[in-house]
Amino acid sequence: MKHKSLLRTLMLLMLVAVGTSSFAQTVSQMVDDWKRAKEYTQEYLDAMPADGLSYKPTPEVRSFAEQMLHLANGNYNFAAAASGKTNPHQGKNLEKMDELKTKEALSKAVAESYDFVIQSLNGMKDGDMGASIKLFGRDLSRGAAYAKAFEHQTHHRGQTTTYIRMKGVKPPNEKLF
Repeated sequence: MKHKSLLRTLMLLMLVAVGTSSFAQTVSQMVDDWKRAKEYTQEYLDAMPADGLSYKPTPEVRSFAEQMLHLANGNYNFAAAASGKTNPHQGKNLEKMDELKTKEALSKAVAESYDFVIQSLNGMKDGDMGASIKLFGRDLSRGAAYAKAFEHQTHHRGQTTTYIRMKGVKPPNEKLF
């Protein structure tokens, strides 16, 4: 009887271990997701007319360009913390830089932030994602920091959907894959 109980417990532990590991993303999958997110964000940037870059639904929120530059700042800050690489814009607040608020400059700045994240992932191995790092004063795994970075850019891109609609433009279709 004890043997069957032990066998059941071992089987359950194996199922839990397999189930848990299937949720972990490989570095290769993360790179693919970041490349897709870069393309998707570019579709948002392309959809907004140039005269909509300074648009704010209400005075107290960021403009479309400021939302996108905030997203870019986040990409740099999260990836630098997660990878240990130097943030090339350390100490700068991109969303306050007027020279980045033209259609061309904005698209370039945002694309470069995605490139920084992707480059920070290149050369890493799956096992590197478990390393402990500090992010905004918190202890996290490197993989969790990249997941928070992905969540951040998704959140702010999503906010701009309303901006685009309020300018009378249809936002890009969802891009899950």
